[in-house]
Formats: sequence, C-alpha cells, structure tokens
Amino acid sequence: MVATDFEAIPAVGDAPRTPGLVVMKFGGSSVADTDKLKRVAQRLVAARESGVKVVAVLSAMGNTTDELIRLAHQVSSRPYPREYDMLISTGERISNALCAMAIHDLGHEAV
Repeated sequence: MVATDFEAIPAVGDAPRTPGLVVMKFGGSSVADTDKLKRVAQRLVAARESGVKVVAVLSAMGNTTDELIRLAHQVSSRPYPREYDMLISTGERISNALCAMAIHDLGHEAV
C-alpha cells in the first residue's frame, strides 16, 4: 500500500460562507437505483427552484465501489494507485451522468 500525505482541512467555522449556495451530498444508498436517482434529481431541482445555487455530490450507486475494488484485486494483487483511482472514480461519474440526464429531463441545466 502506498502512503499519501494530505493537507490539513480547515475547520468548518474558518471556512468562508457563500450566501445562496447549498451543497447536497447523497450516499450510495440514496442513488442505489434509477428510481432513487430520479428522486435525488427532483430534490436538486426543487432546491434550485427555491432560489439557491446547488452543488450536488453523489456517491457511486449502491455497492458499485465495492464491486470495482473486488475487480481491481482480481486483476492485480497490488493495483497501481493511478489506475486504481481512475477505476474507482467511475462509479461516481456514472451517478453524476445519470443524475444530470434526469435533471435535464426535468427541464433544468446540469453541469
């Protein structure tokens, strides 16, 4: 395993506030299937329609990350970190793309 150094994260109280911005985080069980993903899209659109800017953070659907980790270790006993990170990120990218499609179907913009 490769050790990675991380920068310290500032305390929440130290972070500057952005008025009119809301960040909404949805875990894997919240986006576990397409019906749940559509409900998340509806919640995001409702928040936007209330007048705030919305940033959505979506996890991979259900157990997608666990499955990707299992596949990586079936192929390699020591997956190279760069490729491992690229593989694991695909779960979140799938959720984001599908949610953006649902948001577009609701008549809103998603980036």
